[in-house]
Amino acid sequence: MDSAERTELVGLLATLRREGRQQSGLEPRLQPADREAGYHIAQMVAEALGWAVAGWKIAATNAEMQKALRSDSPIYGRVFAPMVKPSPYLVAHAGLCSPIPEVEYQAKLGQDLPPRAEPYSIQEVTDAVDTLHPGIELAECRFTHDEHFPPLAAILADGAGASTIVYGPGIENWREADIATQEVKLFCNGKLRRRGTAAAALEHPLVPLTWLVNTLSKSGVGMQAGQMISTGTLTGMVAAKPGETYIADFGPFGEVSATYL
Repeated sequence: MDSAERTELVGLLATLRREGRQQSGLEPRLQPADREAGYHIAQMVAEALGWAVAGWKIAATNAEMQKALRSDSPIYGRVFAPMVKPSPYLVAHAGLCSPIPEVEYQAKLGQDLPPRAEPYSIQEVTDAVDTLHPGIELAECRFTHDEHFPPLAAILADGAGASTIVYGPGIENWREADIATQEVKLFCNGKLRRRGTAAAALEHPLVPLTWLVNTLSKSGVGMQAGQMISTGTLTGMVAAKPGETYIADFGPFGEVSATYL
């Protein structure tokens, strides 16, 4: 891909995101060569949009999700302002791109984590987290899920499906709480659809968060106080339909709801 094609791809992805549209497939000449190229395009798209980065999403945190997303490691994307929303949240399904609600813990940073040569320890990252929240990520993708769905690098260029984060109240005394083994349940219109735990999906939310901090740091990107990070699905992926209300029940840690009108 030459510079003109990179510019074309950046313009396309920025336009699709601004207009809330999808397209089927991507011309081979516009497909990023690899993961690194995909992330580079995503950064260029963010710069083209000019929107503040309010947070980050992490996906593919375990073998099952990596297989589903055709990846051999976790992936990440930017969450732009004002796409961080308190629960309950209502959104028009018709204006979304293949929406997928995912039950996730969301961590809000209380300190900056600038890029540096030495990797951050999980304790340093934990100390930088201000609050931990129950949440639902409302993932989207600018490419339709059809037979022309492009390779992973193109999905990374699109921000790894990042869109909206819906969060509940902060979990009290979360550092001492048994976050890893707490069962979470996803209900759709009152019916149980999925269940899971952080231990099974990603060990603990701070594990993928530490991975993200260090991955961004290696590329010269820092994380900022106030940013919210959705740390990876605990219940897999579910395709949402109009008229559905999803409630993520985190037991004693609270619940979060999102309704697709």
